[in-house]
Amino acid sequence: MKCPLLYLLLVATLGFCPQSFAADAPAPGFTPYLSPEEEAKTIQLPDGYSLQLVVSDPIIKEPVVSAFDGNGRMFVAEMRTYMQDIDGTDEYSPKGRVSLHWSSKGDGVFDKHTVFIDHLILPRMILPMADGLLVNLTDSNDLWLYRDTNGDGVADKKELFYAGGARGGNLEHQQGGLIWDLDNWIYMSVNAIRLRQEGTNTVREWTASNGGQWGIAQDNYGKLWFVNAGGELGPLHFQEPIVYGAFSANGQFAPGFAEVWPLVGLADVQGGTIRFRPQDNTLNHFTATCGGEIFRGDQLPTDLRGDLLFCEPVGRLIRRAKVEVVDGITRLSNPYEKSEFIRSTDPNFRPVNLTTAPDGTLYIVDMYRGIIQEGNWVKKDSFLRPKVQKYGLEKNFGRGRIWRLVHKDFQPGAASHLLDESPAQLVTHLESPNGWWRDTAQKLLVLRGDKSVAPALTIMAQTSTNHLARIHALWALEGLGALEPALIREKLKDEHPQVRIAAIRTSETLYKRNDKSLVPDIQQLTGDSDPNVVLQVLMTANLLTWPDYTKLIETTLASTSSSGVKEIGNQLLRPSSSSATELTADDKKLMTRGEAVYKELCFSCHGSDGKGMPLQGGKPGATMAPPLAGSKTVNASHEGIIRVVLKGLAGPVAGKTYDAQMVPMESNDDGWIAAVTSYVRNSFGNESSMIYPNEVARVRAELKDRAEPWTIAELNTSLPHRLANRNQWKLTASHGSATAALAIDADLSTRYSTGTQEKPGMWFQIELPEETTITGIELNAGSSVHDFPRGYKVELSNDGQTWGQPVAAGHGTTWMTDISFAPAKTKFIRITQTGRSQHWFWSIHDLEILKPGELVKASASVAKKPATSAFE
Repeated sequence: MKCPLLYLLLVATLGFCPQSFAADAPAPGFTPYLSPEEEAKTIQLPDGYSLQLVVSDPIIKEPVVSAFDGNGRMFVAEMRTYMQDIDGTDEYSPKGRVSLHWSSKGDGVFDKHTVFIDHLILPRMILPMADGLLVNLTDSNDLWLYRDTNGDGVADKKELFYAGGARGGNLEHQQGGLIWDLDNWIYMSVNAIRLRQEGTNTVREWTASNGGQWGIAQDNYGKLWFVNAGGELGPLHFQEPIVYGAFSANGQFAPGFAEVWPLVGLADVQGGTIRFRPQDNTLNHFTATCGGEIFRGDQLPTDLRGDLLFCEPVGRLIRRAKVEVVDGITRLSNPYEKSEFIRSTDPNFRPVNLTTAPDGTLYIVDMYRGIIQEGNWVKKDSFLRPKVQKYGLEKNFGRGRIWRLVHKDFQPGAASHLLDESPAQLVTHLESPNGWWRDTAQKLLVLRGDKSVAPALTIMAQTSTNHLARIHALWALEGLGALEPALIREKLKDEHPQVRIAAIRTSETLYKRNDKSLVPDIQQLTGDSDPNVVLQVLMTANLLTWPDYTKLIETTLASTSSSGVKEIGNQLLRPSSSSATELTADDKKLMTRGEAVYKELCFSCHGSDGKGMPLQGGKPGATMAPPLAGSKTVNASHEGIIRVVLKGLAGPVAGKTYDAQMVPMESNDDGWIAAVTSYVRNSFGNESSMIYPNEVARVRAELKDRAEPWTIAELNTSLPHRLANRNQWKLTASHGSATAALAIDADLSTRYSTGTQEKPGMWFQIELPEETTITGIELNAGSSVHDFPRGYKVELSNDGQTWGQPVAAGHGTTWMTDISFAPAKTKFIRITQTGRSQHWFWSIHDLEILKPGELVKASASVAKKPATSAFE
């Protein structure tokens, strides 16, 4: 391909063409911008396709997502402070906005533009409603509804729609997709919840953790589709609707599916040499997948409809995936041989989001910038930073384009005016061939709440020859609260299996309202000829915990010949991974929160089993991040894992340098860190004591002046160390004092024991040979796994007579009780039992006292390789 005319001078003077950077090419020092017209020439498309520019810089800058309201007006979220230099300086200043664009003539030419909302902190999710726009900002889980009450295209009213509270973490690890699903619930990526309006309230339900990052989509049947960049996974958890579980299946990807075929070879990829081809420096594998969409429009070729499309901005390409469902299992494949659906030779082409438009085409959000990775991934000494600087990618920012993908055999459809139509008119659009029209009409019907259309919807559900219209009619009735059991019972026998599935799913709402009359009818469908219907029966039974639902699943699995039913059904029966032995109600809440955090964020590098996510294309057994199962850092002193989560970890671990190492998570609150660390310490075979927010707060305060991630050497030096003079300790106890010395005899087969059931007031005391600064205690119950303290307090004294206020108080949960507290100088230590057990003694097979480590200064010489992000 020839260089654009704009660059003939560059070619003559520098000897390079920006479309063909080679591994040994001289560094140009910058990667020039192209005008939209010149950029379009660099974008490779299948025969018959072309791009039309919808809106471009300077009207928009740093666009990340677009969405259409019922009248076809396009909202665009603009992260105008995103990476305006290589370090992300002032990234969180309130300069982001949501702009609004529309065609005054209804001809598809967006000639009118306003700033709908200004002065926002990195807006990340938008969703048009009936009379306003839901908006979410970075570092927050709140959703705000903005309205324009005077019709000037500028929001003048704001109200809280959902109070989700503050959140932290890198901005690329936060939620980045918002959708009104077919089931009338609002879902988002990352966060394992769904929301729904009931009257003036917004209700919340938990879902399985979706594992998604940037973007979210649905297909014609309401199944949500997520893509994950951080784990280099691409699409994931797409087997069934996420509300029923995060399922995967063997063979769900065709061989080589994750391999990508870009045209740009700059090697500006996080992950180092394993992630690009040495012969041409092109990206070789998913690393930045985002912005997925199931194309459901009617003005592009029919063979594209129903395909999954998603962006790979590091590769400057858009992947097309054929979706095939066989025997209840969904499988994806790349229809192009060593190629892609859309790709560009312009290094600044950065597609990040896709959407099916009202006009039946596909819209592409192109951030059009040099560097796509957030500042955490391009810190000093990272692999990526010199690559960015070599080509001056950090200098290219403040632009953005939105493209319309069209085809020579189709014309974009008519303009929409759904906001101006009556409920009766909206019903007719449920038969539209364009999924956007069907979705929007249903959403508006539900939001308006006009039940006068219920008879028309019922007739459509019964008689329409379009099975998609029958499905939407059922869900519209469900959303209006007008769905009758008789209609569901009728539709359980519909000729189309997806209508039968919709009937089962809509019945769940009636079941929650205590109408359980449909259960026998639905149970009969375990014998349905379509495995997808059978699976829906099992998933509904499991979700609603029908009486004897486990037996129903087991019986169905024993009788079915469908491998898909067996595979997904067995996953329904899979037990929880938590292994903590005794948890209080508050502990369980902390663990539940930690599990959600892990499954939203951590699994993509550390794996669902805590053994590390396999590194595709790496050496056998290579993983993206260190295993957490059995990790000394995880299971030993509380401070180790707290310090790593707060400040991150760089450099080799156990002699290995991992592709995805820990970045700082200190922007999250103490409860968040306590939750995820407690979960990790009590999952994947780990059994260690819980970590609580007050401990995190103490360690955070100690590290307030540290800015750099730890290295393993620095971490080990900084952690508490065991006192080495156990043979000089004097031990006494209120009960079983004769056995006290067995707690420190270095023989785990022996033990100190109270000899009677635990009760408040029992104490165990250690006298040190001299005053010593200590910071923790380890109580190991060994093989007496139930004999840990149900409650404890730790007091210190210099003379064994006068005791200070407790330096620690809490309770054990498993055989190892780790007690940590602020460093304090003492000669006597007393551990007093404050809990009670009717069955178990208090036993100590081994006891250790910990002294503070040395807070070393961060080393500037260690190469710090960051973790992967949402865009990469």
